[in-house]
Amino acid sequence: MLEGKSILITGGTGSFGKKFVETVLSRFTPKRLIILSRDELKQFEMQQTFSPQKYPCLRYFIGDVRDKERLYRAFYGVDYVIHAAALKQVPAAEYNPFEAVQTNIIGTQNVIDAAIDCGVQRVIALSTDKAVSPVNLYGATKLCLEKLVVAGNSYAGGRTRFSVVRYGNVVGSRGSVIPLFLKQKETGVLTVTDERMTRFWITLEQGVSFVLHCLKIMHGGEVFVPKIPSMRIIDLARAICPECEIKYIGIRPGEKIHEVLISRDEARNALDLGRFYVIKPAFSYWTSGNWVTGQPVPEEWEYASNNNEQWLGVEDLRRLLQNKESSEFHFETTINWNK
Repeated sequence: MLEGKSILITGGTGSFGKKFVETVLSRFTPKRLIILSRDELKQFEMQQTFSPQKYPCLRYFIGDVRDKERLYRAFYGVDYVIHAAALKQVPAAEYNPFEAVQTNIIGTQNVIDAAIDCGVQRVIALSTDKAVSPVNLYGATKLCLEKLVVAGNSYAGGRTRFSVVRYGNVVGSRGSVIPLFLKQKETGVLTVTDERMTRFWITLEQGVSFVLHCLKIMHGGEVFVPKIPSMRIIDLARAICPECEIKYIGIRPGEKIHEVLISRDEARNALDLGRFYVIKPAFSYWTSGNWVTGQPVPEEWEYASNNNEQWLGVEDLRRLLQNKESSEFHFETTINWNK
């Protein structure tokens, strides 16, 4: 699907963007692969690994999703857009709320407008479990992102298709708890907010693989949710440093004990597709034949990190951290999400 196509990723120098670029370059030969971000230093550093000299299809484009005019220039002749740019740190968003609004909400609307006007064929936007019943500003902005992207199908009239991928915490991404625990390991004390806390687990490889699969199969208007395992934060701490002391510091502002990927209210429009779920839009942008193989989920059901059927224990987590390539829980980037 990506052979000979022009693909652009916003926020392309982030953790997801780097893995996305690595995966696309290893599996496809696109006409252009455009990395849009606002940090020239990160682009310079990324070029040391992915240089335009080695990969002639690469384009490094300085720009901000807040700047609609710049997006019009960047999106010219682009076939597919992956919208990954966002302000993601919960405390930073709480302290700088309108900055998060400008990037995550207004920036998303700019992406939608530019994509429609420039004739982009498909747009996938990345969301998070924090968008479900949000208790912090970051989650609220991602909820707005989802609503804007789904509604973008109404404006496009079928010329551009928009969908959302929603998943949980990404292992090893910047700002995740693993780098924090590894740093704290040197002190002999790991800080855990609450002993009960659970989270969904997904690797960068899984996330990129799922996004590429959804880009291929999307009809427009769906929210895609992968089936991924849960973990207890205390088990992760014990897997990283079993001999360390655990210090409980209390739940931070805007933090949940458990995360939810599909709420009870959304379940009324959710379909089970085997390896993933699809949340249908409230306003249908599809034909009646879309997702006919999907099975409705049970009434009053929710997909939460504490009621998940898949769990990773201490030994599972330790194997993943030490040698994830050999772990049965690790999905290769070539995973078939339809199975």
